[in-house]
Amino acid sequence: MEEYKSNSAQNLGIAALITGIITFILAVIPCVGIIAIIPGIITIVLASVGLSQASRNNSPKGLQIAGLVIGIFAVLISFSQIFVGARLARNSGSWPEEIRKAVEEVKTDIMNDLEDNNVNIRIETDGDTIEIKARTKKNDEKVKQLEDLESGGVEKNDTVRKNN
Repeated sequence: MEEYKSNSAQNLGIAALITGIITFILAVIPCVGIIAIIPGIITIVLASVGLSQASRNNSPKGLQIAGLVIGIFAVLISFSQIFVGARLARNSGSWPEEIRKAVEEVKTDIMNDLEDNNVNIRIETDGDTIEIKARTKKNDEKVKQLEDLESGGVEKNDTVRKNN
């Protein structure tokens, strides 16, 4: 009579190895590695169950051991990211304030650069020319007229007569 060998231990070993590799890849990504704890625990459970079934059936244990080792390393890397992140948060000091100031400076510089720019687009095709000119420089007189209109200081009819 032949002895029946189950493939369930091998299937669990393959599943543990695949999830272990995915977990390891997630674990080594900075700031994302923390979420690798959950699939790491799943990997360790799959590999442990696969090892116990392989021991009962006298089947090979290589895949289960490889999945278990990779899963344990991935979980350790994930836990280390928690501790490194906590230490960085404690030692950061004024980083958030410095980042906010840098963003404000860049925003101010960009707005100043955009205020007084001219944009010229010229397209030439078969002798035809199209030219588009845009000017972003503030026209103080027009801005004052608009403010006067909004505040009610100048009547609309007077402004229309001046422009005609």
